[in-house]
Amino acid sequence: MSIMSEFKEFAVKGNVVDMAVGIIIGVAFGKIVTSMVNDILMPPIGLLIGNVDFTNLYITLSGGQYPSLAEAQAAGAVTINYGLFLNTLIEFIIVAFAIFVMVRQINRLKLKEVPPPPNTKECPFCKSAIPIKAVRCPNCTSALESA
Repeated sequence: MSIMSEFKEFAVKGNVVDMAVGIIIGVAFGKIVTSMVNDILMPPIGLLIGNVDFTNLYITLSGGQYPSLAEAQAAGAVTINYGLFLNTLIEFIIVAFAIFVMVRQINRLKLKEVPPPPNTKECPFCKSAIPIKAVRCPNCTSALESA
C-alpha cells in the first residue's frame, strides 16, 4: 500500500474528521470566550475596582515608567504582564466550566446501561454458584426447586 493511499485512508476516517470539527468549534468557542472576557466581563470589574484596565496591569523589570503596556513594549521594556494573565485565567475558568457543564449534561442524557440478567444462582444448601436453570446442585447434589 502506498503512502498516499494510507494517508487518504487515515484522513477520511470518521475519527479524524470528528476531531477536526471539534478543533474548529473549540477555536471558535475560544474566540467567543476571549471576547466575552475582554469586552463584557472585565470592563465592569475594572470599573468596580477603581477604573482599572486589566490589559494595562504590568510590572516593568527594566526600570522606567510608561503610561500603558503598549508603550512599554514599544520602548523595548521588559515587562511582566499580569493583567493579561488574569484575563487568560478568567477565560480558562469560563471554558473549563462550560466543558464541565457540557460533559455533565451528556452524562445525564446517556442511557443507563441495564445489567444483563443473572445466569447463576446460589445453591440454598451449599451456597455455591450454580447455573440458573439447574434443578440439582452439581456440587452437593441437592435437589433444587424448579425455577
